[in-house]
Amino acid sequence: VATVLSVLFAFADAAPKYVFLFIGDGMSVPQRMVAEEFSVKIGEGMLAMNGMSHQVNTRTKSASSIITDSAASATAIACGKKTRNGMVGLDADGGRLESVAEVAKKAGRKVGIITTVTIVHATPAGFYAHRRKRGLSYQIALDLVASGFDYFAGGGVGGLHDDKKDPEYKGNVFDLARAAGYQVNDTRKAWEALKPGSKSWNCFASGAMDFAIDADGSQPTLAELVSKGIEVLDNKKGFFIMCEGGKVDWAGHANDSATNVREVMALDKAVKVALDFAEKHPKDTLVMVTGDHETGGMSLGFAGAGGQFKVELLAGQKCSTERFSSMIKKMMREDPDVKFEKAIPLIKEYYGLEFTDDRSKPMRLHTAERKLLKEAFEKDRALSNKKVADTTKYDSGRRYVFASTVKSIFAAHAGIGWSSGSHTALPTLTTAHGAMADIVVGMQDNTDIGNRLKKLLSE
Repeated sequence: VATVLSVLFAFADAAPKYVFLFIGDGMSVPQRMVAEEFSVKIGEGMLAMNGMSHQVNTRTKSASSIITDSAASATAIACGKKTRNGMVGLDADGGRLESVAEVAKKAGRKVGIITTVTIVHATPAGFYAHRRKRGLSYQIALDLVASGFDYFAGGGVGGLHDDKKDPEYKGNVFDLARAAGYQVNDTRKAWEALKPGSKSWNCFASGAMDFAIDADGSQPTLAELVSKGIEVLDNKKGFFIMCEGGKVDWAGHANDSATNVREVMALDKAVKVALDFAEKHPKDTLVMVTGDHETGGMSLGFAGAGGQFKVELLAGQKCSTERFSSMIKKMMREDPDVKFEKAIPLIKEYYGLEFTDDRSKPMRLHTAERKLLKEAFEKDRALSNKKVADTTKYDSGRRYVFASTVKSIFAAHAGIGWSSGSHTALPTLTTAHGAMADIVVGMQDNTDIGNRLKKLLSE
C-alpha cells in the first residue's frame, strides 16, 4: 500500500481543490444495478455513478465483525482505520481518530456534510464525531457544533436537541450552534436564502427526511442540497463535501424494492450535480461514490419469479411501504371491524396490484396471493384491537405484517429477491471521476478511501 500511495501522490500540485464523496448507505452492486436497469426502462438513462472511469470492489468488514454497521464503516471511510461496530470517530481501543473532513478543514478548505437521515446518524457522524456509541445523539450533536464545519444539511437530531438527561448536557444544541456562529434553519425558504460564505446548520425534519418516493417538494432533494452546498462553500482554497443517501439503507432493511431504487436514483441525481461542476473545473475536482455496506441481501431475479426480471413493474408503486403501512394502521384504528375489501383499492392505487382473473395483466394477483393478503390483513386487524407492549415495531413478525406481505408479493412480480432484513458482508463498489480519480486503483478495503483522501486533502 505504501508503494501505491507514493506513486499516487508523487505530484502534490495535482491534488484536487474540490472533493465530493458520495456514500449510499446500504448500497452495493445489486442496488446500483437494479436502479440503473429501472432508470433505463423508465427513460431516464444510465446512472452517472456507474459510468465513472475508475471502479473497484471494496471490502467492508469492521474490527469486530465481518458484517459491519454504519458507524464502523463510516469511521473506516472517513478516518482510514477500522473500529468496532457502534463506534464513531474512534479506533477499536477508543482512541480519537482524525477524519478526512477534519483534515480538509485544517488545510483551509470549507466542509459540507449532507444526508437524508438525521444529521447525527452514524454515517455523517463518522466525519465529525468521536463517540463510543453511535446512539449518543445529543453528544454527537455537541461534536457537530464543535467541528466548526461550514454547511450541515439534512434531517434533525431525532428530537434530542435539548436532552436534559444527557450526562454531558450543556443546553439546547441549536442555541449552542447559534452561539458558535451558525445560522440554524428549519425551513426550505431560509435555506434557499443562504449566501456564499455563510456558516449554517439546516434541518428539514425532526428526524429523517422523507423517502424520495414520498417527496412532495416541501423538503429539498439531495441534488438541491449539493447544489446549494457548492454555492455557499466555494472559495479560493476549495472544499470537501460528503453527501449520504442514508435512506437507501432504510429501504433495504424494509426490503422495499421500489423505494430503494428511488433512493439510489435520488443519490445519482446529486452525483450528476457534482459531475456538472467537475466539467467546469476538470483539473481541480474529484468525485467519488461508494457504499458503506450492503443492506437486505438484494438479488436480481429468483426462482419464485420463474427466472423473470421485470424491474419496470416497480414504477407501479406510488409510496413507500412505510407510508402505506401507516395508512393501514390508521384504517384499523378508525374502524376495528374494517374488512379486507376496503384495503383492495389502496393496494391497487399504491402498488398497481390487480385483483383480476385477466392473465394479460402483468401485476395480476394469483389466487394464493389474494388469500395470503387477506389472511395477513385479518391478522393485523385482530392484533390492532389488542394491547401490544411494543407498538412501534415495523414488519416485526408480531403485528402489521400486511404491508410487509404486499411489498413482498410486489417485489416477487418484478423479479427481485431479498435474503435479509439487515446488513450483509457483500463488498461495495467504489467509483471515481476527475482529478486524481486513480486513487481507487488497487483499493481493497474501505480504509483505503479515508487514507488516500486524507493524503490528498492535507496538501
